[in-house]
Amino acid sequence: MSERPRFLTRLGVADAVTVGNAAVGTLAAVAAAVSPTLAARLVLLAAIADGLDGVLARRYGGTAVGPHLDSLADVASFGVAPALVVAVAGTERWPWADAPLRFAATLAVAAAFVAMAVVRLGVYNVEDEGEKTTHGVQTTLAATVVAAAVLTHLGTPAVLVALGAVLAAGMVTPVRYPDLHAQDAVVMGAVQALAVLLTGRPGAVFAFALLFLALGYTFLGPSFYWRDVDDADGDAEGADRSGGGVAVEAEDGDAA
Repeated sequence: MSERPRFLTRLGVADAVTVGNAAVGTLAAVAAAVSPTLAARLVLLAAIADGLDGVLARRYGGTAVGPHLDSLADVASFGVAPALVVAVAGTERWPWADAPLRFAATLAVAAAFVAMAVVRLGVYNVEDEGEKTTHGVQTTLAATVVAAAVLTHLGTPAVLVALGAVLAAGMVTPVRYPDLHAQDAVVMGAVQALAVLLTGRPGAVFAFALLFLALGYTFLGPSFYWRDVDDADGDAEGADRSGGGVAVEAEDGDAA
């Protein structure tokens, strides 16, 4: 009797979703050269899958290979794909023949975005995995900002390149970001899903809402949301001491 391939015995339900995240991210990278809007929708779809695999891992149990698969998938979906969206937008607006410096700057920003995403994910696996806070802008959050900017049509080439540069630097800053509360992660996921599924004016409304939420957390989260997490942790500890109450489990540090 033939044995199952060794790698299949090591994958769980959550890992299958993670692999799907990588596949969707690859499609987004390809779509960037054809339709930035389609690429943005696929990036957000990958972000939803990224949050879902965490939920499934907690529900059915994770595997030893899960965190490594997650980081590899995130490089494709939230590093390479949004970087290509930025690169295509900038190089089409500033061709080498007309604006060589801006062309080169655009490519440099795209390359830096991927490089900083790789650094951040590697450091996260070693230092922040399982913690309630994480250093630097989450890769999923950075990709969500880029995708939402495209869907709102506010993402002109200049805006996208500027966002790419700021977010690339933000991913490797020492600033600590608290994990989202479960209920807030659900709201963010719902807004992402509606921004992906809806078109026309309704879709634009949810894309603007997503951009507002993502930018708000990016720039205000470390200062304000942090306090809410501290308060929630304090309440949960107090409830545990008194024998009642259940602490809310935070989302994964790289889920947006």
